[in-house]
Amino acid sequence: MKCLVIVLVCAVLAEGIHRIPLVKHKSIRERMMEKGERLPYQDPALKYFPSEFAGSATMYINNYADTTYYGAITIGTPPQSFQVLFDTGSANLWVDSVLCNTQACSEQPHKVQPQQSSTYSANGQTFYLPYGAGSLSGVFGYDTVNVGGIVINNQEIGLSTNEPGQNFVVAQFDGILGLSYPSISAGQETPVMDNMMSQNLLQANIFAFYLTSDGQQGSELSFGGVDNTKYQGQIYWTPVTSQTYWQIGIQGFQINGQETGWCGQGCQAIVDTGTSMLTAPTQIMGTLMQSIGAQQDQYGQYTVNCNQINSLPTLTFTINGNNQVCSVGITPTYLPSQNGQPLWILGDVFLMQYYSVYDRTGNQVGFATAA
Repeated sequence: MKCLVIVLVCAVLAEGIHRIPLVKHKSIRERMMEKGERLPYQDPALKYFPSEFAGSATMYINNYADTTYYGAITIGTPPQSFQVLFDTGSANLWVDSVLCNTQACSEQPHKVQPQQSSTYSANGQTFYLPYGAGSLSGVFGYDTVNVGGIVINNQEIGLSTNEPGQNFVVAQFDGILGLSYPSISAGQETPVMDNMMSQNLLQANIFAFYLTSDGQQGSELSFGGVDNTKYQGQIYWTPVTSQTYWQIGIQGFQINGQETGWCGQGCQAIVDTGTSMLTAPTQIMGTLMQSIGAQQDQYGQYTVNCNQINSLPTLTFTINGNNQVCSVGITPTYLPSQNGQPLWILGDVFLMQYYSVYDRTGNQVGFATAA
């Protein structure tokens, strides 16, 4: 019966889907390496638990140095176009603006010009974004935002006023659009998805990602329903365990079909389109890397011989009783989840294998094998 319901939902909602094509670019880290510069490693989980900034209008964007999938939105009247990262690991919308005059801003071709929009109004609240070796500051305002043909009125927007450092100089995105729950929104600003829901702009309070592998076209984010042309078989659903990020439970982890016991007492995972890698709890990282024959280089990155890729072991997650398989591309995370269980981050390396669906009404995440 559950599978039948899913099939019916797909058929009914197909015509109500709003699609945003996503384009894969080189990451900040890759572009800085081309210039002979390296970013230091920082725990990707700091994005989720920046306790030192609790209570302030602060967003933590540490691990966007490796993200690569961006799509277009417009802001204002008449519309101004921007390439943004659609991020399930944060809640706020911010973009580069003409209010900023640092090098990163002056070299960005696309900057929001609030004075040119007849629908813009000021907010006055400021925000701060720690970012690895740099940071970003800005002010909040309100304007009309168009996401895949969905027109959202009076959407809160962060406008950058200061972008020091080199990170944003080489960035190929103009901003970030957060898709997590409003409970983690900096400044208690209302996220884009929540305004879509409150303004009754969607047939269903669902969005979904289809991410293609390197060199392939067709990556897409859709709002309003699921697209049954983007996956094979059925969608397997698992409940959200914390309505902050898109956090879910993991009941088991296997290497080449052998249960490791690492999640025998339960693990938590955050499904994060704003992280490129799969990250593993630090307490199992060494054993996991040893099992796949990886070596750590002078920069702390784990590598394997490219000739051995086809013989690497299969890694399997058990999520809500269903086995999910992912490719290898792993970095460590040192922080646990809120309840102390080991924390994994299921980033783009994982999500390229699956069509992932995010259901705000049912507070659940769905996975199906990508078509």
